[in-house]
Amino acid sequence: MSESTSTSAPTGTESADTKDWWIYQGPGDPAEKCARLAGQLPPWREFEGVRDPEYAPPGDTDPAWAETHRRGAGYVPDTEERDAVNTALYLRRPLLVTGKPGVGKSTLAYSIAADLGLGPVLHWPVTSRSTLRDGLYQYDAIGRLHDANLGHLRASRSSETPVPDHSIAPYLRLGPLGTALLPQEKPRVLLVDEIDKSDIDLPGDLLTVFEEGSFEIPELARVARQEPRVRIGTHDDPDLRVWVEKGRVKCQAFPVVVLTSNGERDFPPPFLRRCIRLHMAPPGKEKLTRIVRRRLGLDPAADDRYGDLVEAFLRRRMDGDLATDQLLNAVQLRLSGAWPDPAERERFLETVLQQLTGTPSA
Repeated sequence: MSESTSTSAPTGTESADTKDWWIYQGPGDPAEKCARLAGQLPPWREFEGVRDPEYAPPGDTDPAWAETHRRGAGYVPDTEERDAVNTALYLRRPLLVTGKPGVGKSTLAYSIAADLGLGPVLHWPVTSRSTLRDGLYQYDAIGRLHDANLGHLRASRSSETPVPDHSIAPYLRLGPLGTALLPQEKPRVLLVDEIDKSDIDLPGDLLTVFEEGSFEIPELARVARQEPRVRIGTHDDPDLRVWVEKGRVKCQAFPVVVLTSNGERDFPPPFLRRCIRLHMAPPGKEKLTRIVRRRLGLDPAADDRYGDLVEAFLRRRMDGDLATDQLLNAVQLRLSGAWPDPAERERFLETVLQQLTGTPSA
């Protein structure tokens, strides 16, 4: 093939060219795509984590994977989005996605996981109180102290001398970022949602972790001589445990990191330099039509019960922000036979397509 594109449409899109170099939304099945990705590793992004043979992330029978596939399979990315995602994949860099609420920033992460078969998305919703440690791991110090006190109380009421359990393992659990950094042959997808709401220090704190692909758990490092290997829970499931050696977690395949931002703040240049940036504009008429068809399984040749709703959505969006799922709600109501009276059309639109910002339409 002499051109860099083929005419076949990738999964989840309609009438869109597929570029041969794409992995996400590119040619091949998920296994073939992951194999191609593994073969395109930049030498400065090689990591040496050793996989725990006793651990495996949730598979395709897990309910969390079914939810990831449900949310991601119907996503309709445009060419700019696919270019940015694949650039981030090749370079093993985080993807910083900006745009107004409701344009599909978070759903993009689920689409990547579904398209490449990377398992359930690890979701880290960021707030103003979030710290780096929240993403890496949680340590239940209070629970450990409570159990120790309970053990002493039982010992005081018994003639037997109990054998104390000093292991810290039951009180530690990896967070979403920590779980994403576990050494695996295939990367996990990590969604860091609304990072612009974080404390001012969090983006900078993430730099070292993103560069090194590893982190230390100080509570385990301090007891490494007594317990060099400790088995702790993961973000997927506290009972789904993995061995951690000498208190350090180091990835093998760098995770696919999607950071979303509503544009409420600026980020420091060192952070931006390490990210691939994508701005998602509100979808136009053509993309909205494709989204409706894809999400609701409508035949474009035989079903046009939504064209006027797309037009109404676009008109009302000129006066204030609307989210794409509001349009899907309106179309679903139309298909369900709700609000059938033409005289109530404007009240129907006012009820379902209320602007998120700006002055409400008359």
